[in-house]
Amino acid sequence: MRTGSGRDDTTWLAAQSGGVDSSHDRAPDRGRDLDRAVLDALFAESPHPLYVLDGSLRLVGFNDAAGDFDVLPLGGALGQPLRHWAAGLHQEPVEAMLREVLATGEPRRDVEVAGGATPDAPDRVLALSAFRLRDADGGLPGVALSVVDATERHRAQVRLSVLREANARIGTSLDTVRTAQELADIGVPDLADTIVVDVLDAVLRGDVPSLESLGRDLLLRCAGYRSVRAANGHRAVEVGCVMEPGLTSRYKEVLTEGRPVLITEHDTVPAGNSGREVAQANGAHSRMAVPLAARGGVLGLARFYRGRGTAPFTEDDLRLATELTRHTALCLDNARLYTRERSVARILQLSLRPAHVPGHSAVVTAHSYRPSSTSGDWFDIIPLSGARVGLVIGEPPTRGIRAAVTMGGLRAAIGALASLDLPPEELLERLHDLVSRLDAEESRHPDESLDSLRAGTSCLYAVYDPVARRCTVASAGHPPPAVARPDEPVMFAQVPVGPALGRGAPRYRAGHFDVPEGTLMVLCNPVLLRDANPDSGDQLTRLNRALQPRDRPLPDICDALLHDLAPHRPADDGVLLVARTLALGADKVASWSLPNEPQAVSLARERTEERLRHWGLADLAFAATLVVSELVTNAVRYSEGPIRLRLVRDQALIIEVTDDSSTAPQLRQAEDDDEHGRGLTITSQLTERWGTRREHRGKTIWAELPIPE
Repeated sequence: MRTGSGRDDTTWLAAQSGGVDSSHDRAPDRGRDLDRAVLDALFAESPHPLYVLDGSLRLVGFNDAAGDFDVLPLGGALGQPLRHWAAGLHQEPVEAMLREVLATGEPRRDVEVAGGATPDAPDRVLALSAFRLRDADGGLPGVALSVVDATERHRAQVRLSVLREANARIGTSLDTVRTAQELADIGVPDLADTIVVDVLDAVLRGDVPSLESLGRDLLLRCAGYRSVRAANGHRAVEVGCVMEPGLTSRYKEVLTEGRPVLITEHDTVPAGNSGREVAQANGAHSRMAVPLAARGGVLGLARFYRGRGTAPFTEDDLRLATELTRHTALCLDNARLYTRERSVARILQLSLRPAHVPGHSAVVTAHSYRPSSTSGDWFDIIPLSGARVGLVIGEPPTRGIRAAVTMGGLRAAIGALASLDLPPEELLERLHDLVSRLDAEESRHPDESLDSLRAGTSCLYAVYDPVARRCTVASAGHPPPAVARPDEPVMFAQVPVGPALGRGAPRYRAGHFDVPEGTLMVLCNPVLLRDANPDSGDQLTRLNRALQPRDRPLPDICDALLHDLAPHRPADDGVLLVARTLALGADKVASWSLPNEPQAVSLARERTEERLRHWGLADLAFAATLVVSELVTNAVRYSEGPIRLRLVRDQALIIEVTDDSSTAPQLRQAEDDDEHGRGLTITSQLTERWGTRREHRGKTIWAELPIPE
């Protein structure tokens, strides 16, 4: 032992002799010899540095291992306090620990502290143990301090901690950029001073490109960046910037061969490459490049940098980086697959939604769509007979491609059922039965998941008649429309809300209400109308505010409604349809009640010719009177009560004949020798379209003749 007096012996004894035999029956000389042998071995042969400090924490002795320990050089340190010779330690907590040992006598073991840096060992971790010393008289002369280099142990613990944190934090979302940034955030500073995560540009679009095109045409884009030297706001590379791998780059080797590499300080990176810029900006002397590979495809690479004052990367670090990137790559590939499915679903949704909304004489419409997810929310505007119009809005319960398919199928089904002129409540009942049947068929297949079912779709169907100025609405689990009549506050329509499609019993009832000309009707999905109760004062207040002034163009009103109603971060897409009602006045509608007798046919022709001349449509008189004759003749033949004839001048000339018979006519091909059965055939050939509409009592047969330009 080396002491302050230069002697190689000591008279100090440890407070507890540990493995030294101190039984009372041993010979005193033998005990002293054993004590000396133990102390000599501890100070001369022990591989761990040992320091002896007095009560004032001045260094009074140390063993041979401490003299050779370069982290705490001891030149001229004897007799000096701890802060003078242990500059490599954080002195304040170490001094506090030693004074606590002196005061309490409780030893401290394996207290890890940062050690001093040297050119050969830039970062060190020391494990300190301390115990109190007593002299032969039982005094308290000092404390012994044992130091062990725990750098490798600490690094192993850090690696394990980083892996645990990575498993918990990386991949918390299906966002490619966020996942890449999570890798950079976790790896700095425990693994590297700077981390740059680059993904192939095609991955951000949901594709995995072939590496055969790797070169100047295949781009890497920075998706994640973190550096300990970025605290001042300077960044060597920005997220989103493009890096070209270059044909001679070591990074190309990483991508094409799919293996990680350690890049030494002497390795070069092609000029103009962001790798050199990052290395220079961070003073890097050691680098790693690790591929991001998953499911047989390469998605990009991760670059790790260490600057001056830190140890170079080792093979253990490379293995840790490989584990991190392997987990990250799998999460990135999940995000890529989600992005691809989301893109396909979005394209499919847009292709299945109305590409163009035709103008209509019953309403002026505007619509807005705010994408947020891949839901299949939709709207539709369906021209109906008698100048009426159907307004539809719906929301399927699923997301993604399946939601788009559900939306397209239901939209087609509603269009087909609407062409039958069914009342809104009956249309929803038939749609409910269709959804239930299709889901029952799919549920028999074990490969179909519950997410693929259509049950739970909400739908609202409204029919507006511009002649009667009346609206009929039925709802299947969907919020009712908001109605703002001229000079009146906005109100939610009183509409009975039935079960969602495919759920419960299909019992739907319609709500009827008058709609003056110029009324605004707002139809939107639940994400915008979070509270559509009639007594919802806050929701109505926001609607009133957004609709003012009501004479603005409808697109401006749509924008205001989306701004006021949409949540800051909606979970679903926002779909909004606003309609301003129009009306067909008495100058465009003519109606007569005819007796159910043969003379009614000639009377109907006369009234028709007279009205067409009044409207300036004499050119249509021949075709129109022929159609009227055939339809009235059928009514006289197959019904008993009075007959009503109505002409409507709209975008086409609409002819309607109503009788009390509930039997729908059938179009058939008459034989050459048949005396009857040609009326509907003539009607179908002369008109643009025709059909049958059920009434509360009887039916209406209608036909449309195009008006010449």
